[in-house]
Amino acid sequence: MIETWRWFGPLDAIDLSEIAQTGARGIVTALHDIPYGEVWPVEAIAERKAIIEASCAHWAVVESLPVHEDIKLGQGDLDGLFENYRQSLANLASQGVTTVCYNFMPLLDWTRTRLDAALPDGGTSLRFSQVEMAGFEVHMLGREGAENEYTQDILDQAAKWADGADEAERQRLLTAIMSGLPGAYARYDVEGLRAALAPWQGFTTEDLQANLKRFLEEVIPTASELRMRMCIHPDDPPRPLLGLPRIVSSRDHIAAIMGMVDDVANGLTLCAGSLGANPANDVPAIAAEFADRIHFAHLRNVRKEPDGSFEEAAHLDGDTDMPALVAVLLAEEKRRRKDGRRDADIPFRPDHGHALLTDEGRNTHPGYPLVGRLRGLAELRGVIAGLTYADATHG
Repeated sequence: MIETWRWFGPLDAIDLSEIAQTGARGIVTALHDIPYGEVWPVEAIAERKAIIEASCAHWAVVESLPVHEDIKLGQGDLDGLFENYRQSLANLASQGVTTVCYNFMPLLDWTRTRLDAALPDGGTSLRFSQVEMAGFEVHMLGREGAENEYTQDILDQAAKWADGADEAERQRLLTAIMSGLPGAYARYDVEGLRAALAPWQGFTTEDLQANLKRFLEEVIPTASELRMRMCIHPDDPPRPLLGLPRIVSSRDHIAAIMGMVDDVANGLTLCAGSLGANPANDVPAIAAEFADRIHFAHLRNVRKEPDGSFEEAAHLDGDTDMPALVAVLLAEEKRRRKDGRRDADIPFRPDHGHALLTDEGRNTHPGYPLVGRLRGLAELRGVIAGLTYADATHG
């Protein structure tokens, strides 16, 4: 497996010289400064690639080449947006960057209600609280119909939260939720979020699935011709939020997407944490079923709670059996080598680490501290080494 590390470009608080010391040699990044829907120029791609290679690493995966919201909504000049996306793929391929992670989540890339939940042994983690989310939707956003999507017990607790939350607490919650917005650093206040949600009113799961199918039909043939690998990221969290539909949350969702365009270029980013937050998902089983379409892996863990809340766990200490999942990926790599596939080695990255030790105060992107992810990488590296040794010695 190829060890990679997500880097948010020149504005990242963690620089490439520090990443080099982690041992990861693959960089996962994107041209975050280019507005959605515009072409990624060859010159900009080459410049970013040169910066990465100067640090003795290589650009392993694009995360993400964003899908414009109009494509998800199915409105506007879609022909132009599709052509720009295909041209960006061609420009990336010309520079040898051939694996592209993307998502099809409306409006928000991910959602948490707390960015600094205290851990028992020190440090902090990302957390999603069903009570706080209900408090936000019902009592801050005032979204029509939100109260129908939560249990009465959650609504009662949310009302108590709202009664006791001062302005600073409400702002903290808004900031946490807004941290999942895609793009560079745009954020909404409550009124801005209401306006951003307005075009999605009445939009259904079937509408979003139809628009994803059209997107895949438009871009996967180009990706296949370029010998590229597209890999959709699961929903985070894997459930409808803010009245927005979700279509990459389960085994059945993934099966439907892989069948929309039946081509190896139409693949999956296996995010153990996103899928693992859905109690119905058996993540190692999903990985085994769709192993031949996994082109990238985000290895992290979550600990779920009965009410639907969850918290980021240490990489080997959550609800997903991480060694079992890694074993599936290693077995798939072995099968690909036997079949002579050029993409036998699967890139992975340690995802969403705890903020530990000197991570405090560094102002890194939420979920992307240095020490916490390094701990995760070291643990995953040990699991991979142990499983590889066992396979080599015992067959």
